[in-house]
Amino acid sequence: MDVAAAPAEFDPWSPAFVADPYPVYARLREAGRVHWFARSNQYLVPHHADVSALLRDRRLGRTYLHRFTHEEFGRTPPPAAHEPFTTLNDHGLLDLEPPDHTRLRRLVSKAFTPRTVARLEPVVRRIAAELVDGLIENGGGDLLRDVAEPLPVAVIAEMLGIPAADRPLLRPWSADICGMYELRPGEDTAARAVRASVEFSAYLRELIAARRAAPGDDLVSALIAAHDGESRLTEQEMVSTCVLLLNAGHEATVNSTAGGWRTLFRHPEQLALLRARPDLLPTAVEELMRYDTPLQLFERWVLDDIEIDGVRIPRGAEVALLFGSANRDPAVFADPDALDLARADNPHLSLGAGLHYCLGAPLARLELRTSFAELLTRAPTLRLAEEPEWAGGFVIRGLRSLKVEL
Repeated sequence: MDVAAAPAEFDPWSPAFVADPYPVYARLREAGRVHWFARSNQYLVPHHADVSALLRDRRLGRTYLHRFTHEEFGRTPPPAAHEPFTTLNDHGLLDLEPPDHTRLRRLVSKAFTPRTVARLEPVVRRIAAELVDGLIENGGGDLLRDVAEPLPVAVIAEMLGIPAADRPLLRPWSADICGMYELRPGEDTAARAVRASVEFSAYLRELIAARRAAPGDDLVSALIAAHDGESRLTEQEMVSTCVLLLNAGHEATVNSTAGGWRTLFRHPEQLALLRARPDLLPTAVEELMRYDTPLQLFERWVLDDIEIDGVRIPRGAEVALLFGSANRDPAVFADPDALDLARADNPHLSLGAGLHYCLGAPLARLELRTSFAELLTRAPTLRLAEEPEWAGGFVIRGLRSLKVEL
């Protein structure tokens, strides 16, 4: 069966589409289960059942290099000039497949246990309270810059044992590296990512050397100590893991926080309900992640031929799993375009599924619940000061700022 082309309205480089992709997603779902998007050479998959199944399907992978060379897979190797970024990216959990992913995740999990997250709870509460205090004292401000962004960065930095004086370096490095995860990044984006990769890697190698000489009660020291029989983390794996924990550990949380508050301001009756019923906060956080997904698209390489609805997708192709569309699929979610903070049955895919399910999901949920609780209880008159703008990215989708007042 021939595959249908994606409609022209599917345009990840259009500010109007990025601002509200959901009507286009609805048309994609109605038109079929798979679509060809020529501008990125990808097969788009918009339905929840297919996205969920493919996230668990071992015929797909985040990389193909564990089975094929670039040439065998019909792909061009990345440019030599991108090498610092490529090396950093290729040694992280997100872009590894078994057996390397299995080994690395098992080792990292020993240093990233539920006990670690539980021990961080008072730290998260303290940092969130301090940030909200500052916002209240100023009578408002940019909620993204003043609360949403510094909280997860500070928490991850605390986990890694990065000194407070160095923490302003982290977010710019992360933003420059994450630019490479958008569709068709340009050479300017690549140059920034390469520079950030070099600088961030050098910083972390110095930090690792210092922790080897004088271990502390932090995640870098725990990663150094983590071992599984004769298998230990290499220094490059430690560097890549620390970068991934920072990038993945705050990008989604920042965008879920700011985007979640934008959503609440646009649904005043649901915001009033949440203020009156703080016990709804756990389900509210899940619903806000579902309703406006921070990670809209996740890519997979096709390692062995697959078929979706009669369409053969060959080895060497790439599929784009549309999380934002899956999370609005009426086959799974009742009244999917409505915000329902009490929604109990909520199998959203915002944190992934399968072996690449978000390792930091418990920490992300803790940070979101804590920051929302602090703002809901201590800033009950918080309101939008001006209509926010989207930053422009589609894969990692977030606001440029969120100006609020009390």
